Amino acid sequence: MEFVEPIRGIKDINKMKGILKQHSQRDLLFFVLGINTGLRVSDLLSLKVKDVWEDAKPRDFLYLVESHSDQEQSYYINRSVKKELKAFLSYLDPNPQDYLFKSKKNNNPITRQQAYRIINQAAKEAGLTGKIGTHTLRKTFGYHAYRKGIAISFISQIFHHHSSSQTLHYIGIDKNEKGAVKVDVNL
Repeated sequence: MEFVEPIRGIKDINKMKGILKQHSQRDLLFFVLGINTGLRVSDLLSLKVKDVWEDAKPRDFLYLVESHSDQEQSYYINRSVKKELKAFLSYLDPNPQDYLFKSKKNNNPITRQQAYRIINQAAKEAGLTGKIGTHTLRKTFGYHAYRKGIAISFISQIFHHHSSSQTLHYIGIDKNEKGAVKVDVNL
């Protein structure tokens, strides 16, 4: 497995969003949901409409039993994800049992390979030079959560890592790196 990197720049994230929106709202939602929850690609692809959408609106939390750990975990569905969910689902009459990221060819979800192609191609179009893949979404979530002041111990718990140093390495932060961390209490 090749080591991929998080997307560190907000401008790069926004470029990716613009490119994916031109391709398809489904692909944009896949990206936005991934970078805002830190879900593994296998968990993203297994999501059904009912997991994120109820009574013609987005849920506040997504609850799922993770494929990797068999533990139930809750994930907050923030404003960015809700916006893209509304854009994708509110004008359809979605079946709650449908896969959220359904293939255009059948009723199954897109494959991991297709998800990789979508993300990798958008990154190339955006001019990103690092190694980018589906795991980039999860790493981008962790990187930006850490930079915004979320405790590394909490991020480690979300990722089911055994140590903070493992998580710092995973999200591309050198433990000696001195970067400004934004703790925005904003009372």
